Amino acid sequence: MTESARAFWVCEPFRGELRDERLALPAAGEARVRTLVSGVSRGTETLVFSGAVPLSQTALMRCPHQQGEFPGPVKYGYSSVGVVDQGPEPWIGQRVFCLYPHQDRYVVPVASLVPVPEGVPAERAVLAANLETAINGLWDAAPRIGDRVAVIGAGVVGALCAALLARMPGMRVELIDVDARRAELARALGCRFAKPSEAAADVDLVVHASGHAEGLATALRIAGFESTVLELSWYGERNVSVPLGEAFHSRRLTIRSSQVGAVATAQRARWTYRRRLGLALDLLKDPIFDACLGGRSRFEDLPATLTRLTRSPDGELCHRVIYD
Repeated sequence: MTESARAFWVCEPFRGELRDERLALPAAGEARVRTLVSGVSRGTETLVFSGAVPLSQTALMRCPHQQGEFPGPVKYGYSSVGVVDQGPEPWIGQRVFCLYPHQDRYVVPVASLVPVPEGVPAERAVLAANLETAINGLWDAAPRIGDRVAVIGAGVVGALCAALLARMPGMRVELIDVDARRAELARALGCRFAKPSEAAADVDLVVHASGHAEGLATALRIAGFESTVLELSWYGERNVSVPLGEAFHSRRLTIRSSQVGAVATAQRARWTYRRRLGLALDLLKDPIFDACLGGRSRFEDLPATLTRLTRSPDGELCHRVIYD
């Protein structure tokens, strides 16, 4: 027996639509989830929507439960929160997070579901995937108590990194962005704010998450002697010029990449992907993370919403898609 569901598909670059899907009833070990809210990961999803996934990265860019192939048609997304309404008895009625594309109902193995803790609102829980990226990045960066840290790029991942860093003892965290409107976000997260031209120099660690070559140049300019620049941006098909002249060698700087697809080396022996995602959801009990949420729109409007977020984001943070 089958039922029906609706899902968002990228048909071709810059064009998406909602499609009807056949939905099988849950088999043993599976559950059906009724979606409450999903989140748009603006950096990655707008690259997918615009057809900018490099051919060399199509396999690595696949997300769990993706259907189709880049550049399209493809069903893509990885931040869904819902309620189990069919499946094993212990799961019925539980709020869950799943790395699933934008779809109003879906059936997955229960192993794909992570319970949303009490005290975490569904709309805040959609930050879990991005917070997982920030956690993994900071594991790679290995900040130390008392460090002076710059976070360049006050998008969702950068803001989440800044929020985590600001809660470490003795840290001085400066959130850097070209958009002066981000000063309010920095204050809410407990950080200083600066535009790139005003950023403090000689810092112990730089986290770069702006997605622009100019941000990386700023990171190399303000990094102190033997400090690390952690690169969290993903540029898709764009070529990026990195200024490795001037004092790059004399200051013995390190540029380190980080990507959520592998658990950071220092933690890999003990941490699974599920344990890391569970940590992200548990940390979201703190209402400070509401500052990283952006606008809201209806699932029915997602084709137009993603077009707008791709072409004219206007500083949007984590956009929430609400399901009736």
